[in-house]
Amino acid sequence: MVKIAKTLDVIADSIRKDLTAKDTARERILPLCREAIRYCSLSIRALHRQEMKEAHKMLKKARELLDEAEEALADGGETIRANIILDSQKEYAEGCITLSLVEGKQPPSPQEIGVEPVAYLHGMGDAVGELRRYLMDGLRKGDLSRGEELLGDMDDIYNILVTMDFPDAVTNGLRRITDMVRGVLEKTRSDLTLTIRQKELEDRLDKFQK
Repeated sequence: MVKIAKTLDVIADSIRKDLTAKDTARERILPLCREAIRYCSLSIRALHRQEMKEAHKMLKKARELLDEAEEALADGGETIRANIILDSQKEYAEGCITLSLVEGKQPPSPQEIGVEPVAYLHGMGDAVGELRRYLMDGLRKGDLSRGEELLGDMDDIYNILVTMDFPDAVTNGLRRITDMVRGVLEKTRSDLTLTIRQKELEDRLDKFQK
């Protein structure tokens, strides 16, 4: 009869070391990712307040935290990347994409901002919601100057997302985000069209009265 206890002990020790390394990496990464997400949120808030310099500053801090988290991945493996890093990368991508489009610039690529492709796609989808908010803030102030431009950006994002026809297991549920984007896009187009028509009517009435 072959005794396997010693062999199992060796195997168990190896597994235990591997899991300990992953757990240690996870405990190090979690607070870094949470803080990165917080800075991304602060960047979005600054953007809507027209504080662009502050928005860039907050994104820079988020990038530094993500870089530190990436260093900890050496001992963490892909499981940690999937469960922790991608969420914070998504928030960072959202901030970078939104800020670029609001400033009238080309959106950065995933490689330029150092995020995974799936995180980037989710960030693109979430950026549409922030673009709508920015657009609607302008409409409420009577500023229609960038309405069509921002709506066009939102439309372009949707047209990209809808082509990512891969299983949810690969895209981490991107189809749901794409459906959300379609709803936001349709509502924004309706709101913008109504506002433009109202403005045209007001201008005609004002001209008639004069």
